[in-house]
Amino acid sequence: MAKFKYKAREANWSEGHDEETEGEIEAADRFAAATDLRNAGKIVIFVEEVKKSSSFNLDALMGIFSRVSTQELVVFTHNLTTMMSAGLPLSRALAIIERQTKNVAFKKTITALIDDISRGTTLSASMEKFPKIFSSLFISMVRAGEESGGLSEALLVIGNQLEKSYLLKKKIKGAMIYPSVILSALVLIGILMFIFVVPTLASTFKDLHTTLPLSTQIIIGLSDFLSAHLVEALLGIVAVIGLFVGTLKTKKGRRAFEFIVLRLPVVGELVKQTNAARTARTLSSLLASGVGMLEAIKITEDVLQNSYFKEVMQTAAEQAQKGIPLSAVFVEHSKVYPELVADMVEVGEETGKLAEMLLNVAVFYENEVDDATKNMSTIIEPLLMLLIGGAVGFFAISMISPMYSVMNNI
Repeated sequence: MAKFKYKAREANWSEGHDEETEGEIEAADRFAAATDLRNAGKIVIFVEEVKKSSSFNLDALMGIFSRVSTQELVVFTHNLTTMMSAGLPLSRALAIIERQTKNVAFKKTITALIDDISRGTTLSASMEKFPKIFSSLFISMVRAGEESGGLSEALLVIGNQLEKSYLLKKKIKGAMIYPSVILSALVLIGILMFIFVVPTLASTFKDLHTTLPLSTQIIIGLSDFLSAHLVEALLGIVAVIGLFVGTLKTKKGRRAFEFIVLRLPVVGELVKQTNAARTARTLSSLLASGVGMLEAIKITEDVLQNSYFKEVMQTAAEQAQKGIPLSAVFVEHSKVYPELVADMVEVGEETGKLAEMLLNVAVFYENEVDDATKNMSTIIEPLLMLLIGGAVGFFAISMISPMYSVMNNI
């Protein structure tokens, strides 16, 4: 049995006004404590567990550093949908999820949601207090579900939306791991060779007083610099990386980076397909949940990260206020969004099945991205082999050719 602190309102009919009372109660969990209080004729304001005080609060420390991942939100949404579909009240379902949640920060958030709901606050209004956990997309779809009386259906759509977005990001990140590991290993091996191998060969060349090719002189010069100024060189690399990251955080720097990426072969097409899938699925989910077109476009703009695609959504919002169809905006920006998006949206508008058509677009481009990420390793592998072979060949020729020259002169 755990101890809970509570605040409740007790109707005092003899005096004609309500009185708030505070106290402690023992129960198996928060839900049981609230039930016992209601059975006692009290209107519960909040119930929270009384935790034992200690000099070192591990939960508080973990709460500071823990964050709520997309995967945890997916599990939360699916579990809440399942329990509500089975007929459990919202507060009861949240109480069960709160007990099962291991993430300290998320546990506190769910506790706050339960407290707000027990006071009569809607789930969407309570979620608005936690914008770092629940996005505007999440909150808007929950609100639409509450207004239409189909909260469990709205939560199911949200869960699917989050899961698809998570899997899409995971596939793209997974495709980039292999080349990143290979290139990092190549750079590390190169630095070690410049520091430990090249100096030995360089001293041999100096003792033989042989004339060195330009490529060999460049490698030896770079080796001498790294051997004498290794710390400065590493700090320089860190500074360049920091400058690049800092530039990406500026509006102009990120804009320039996005401009270059969109025009890269293979990568540019992958970016377009990814954003097309994200746009279509977000719009489809919002419209299917009953969110208005203008609000759905604005929320989709917030979901997108690339400024070029965000600008298209900004234009779409302006055009929607004038009564111009969404398909016209996609036709106008065919260099950013694939032409198929405009065609499918136009068909959806004509048939009155826009949400369904957008979902088809999302599924199509998600499959395209899936195939592209699978094929990317096939494309990147020979390119990496050429790069590694070229680097090794350049190094070998530069360091071995002087040896042949010396042997020929003997």
